[in-house]
Amino acid sequence: MTDSPPDLRFGYPCQNETLSATTNRGIKLASIEDVERIRKKIGENLNDLKQMLLWNREMGIQLFRIGQHLIPFASHPNFPYEWAAYHRESMELIGGIARETEQRLSMHPGQFINPGSPNDEVVERSLAELTYSATVLDLMNAKNGVIVLHLGGAYGDKPSAMRRFVEVMRHESQINRYLALEVDERVWTAAEVTEVASELGVGAIIDNLHHRLNPGDLSLVDAIRLARPTWEPRPKLHLSSQDPSKKAGAHHASILPEDWAELLGALNGEAADIMVEAKGKEKAVLPLL
Repeated sequence: MTDSPPDLRFGYPCQNETLSATTNRGIKLASIEDVERIRKKIGENLNDLKQMLLWNREMGIQLFRIGQHLIPFASHPNFPYEWAAYHRESMELIGGIARETEQRLSMHPGQFINPGSPNDEVVERSLAELTYSATVLDLMNAKNGVIVLHLGGAYGDKPSAMRRFVEVMRHESQINRYLALEVDERVWTAAEVTEVASELGVGAIIDNLHHRLNPGDLSLVDAIRLARPTWEPRPKLHLSSQDPSKKAGAHHASILPEDWAELLGALNGEAADIMVEAKGKEKAVLPLL
């Protein structure tokens, strides 16, 4: 173990309980033609995002994950107006705040976004949602931004699923500028995710809880070491603790000391950006700073 303190930055996802702020106000699909309602929701999301970034600056928090519903149903073919043009000025302003305060922004499309699916319609919808995410980061000029994605289903044939994923994503340069692939707790191990990430030239994200549940034959130390070459200049990881009252993989309200100690030991003094995934949001980050 190194004696020098590690160069670590921390963040949290989507909302701030201290401010009662969120980036995930949504609408029902049935309301997608109600332009004024959508614009009002988006305006509130963007305003709260700005306030959270300013709060983060004061607290020394340098990562923030934007909620996927920042622009609700933006990737839907029936979205009623050109959202990127209409909200450009607000998003450029927010991106400027993030850069000035050195905050790294990210997004995390949900479990149904699967470009490696054998179903062409799923692939089309997935690419639309990923393009929306990349456009948000483009508008904010988030040069070190990250789109976190799981590899999705294996469909009974992991090698074929991996090949499909790579072939679909290989030429998606707008998305791949930000893309990072995360291990999951059931299907894809750190070794498999790192293999696909390396082939695409994108980052591989190690999540301590997912890795514990689905380690393959790697320790956490070895998983982090394997994924490290996919990142430049500093890797991004996820940190969470198991909620003992819920199913495996459910997040605790805070980070348990033993989980923090394990990750800190595995990093062994390496610089890293750590997204704290806990129900307590920013309140789970503050004790780690």
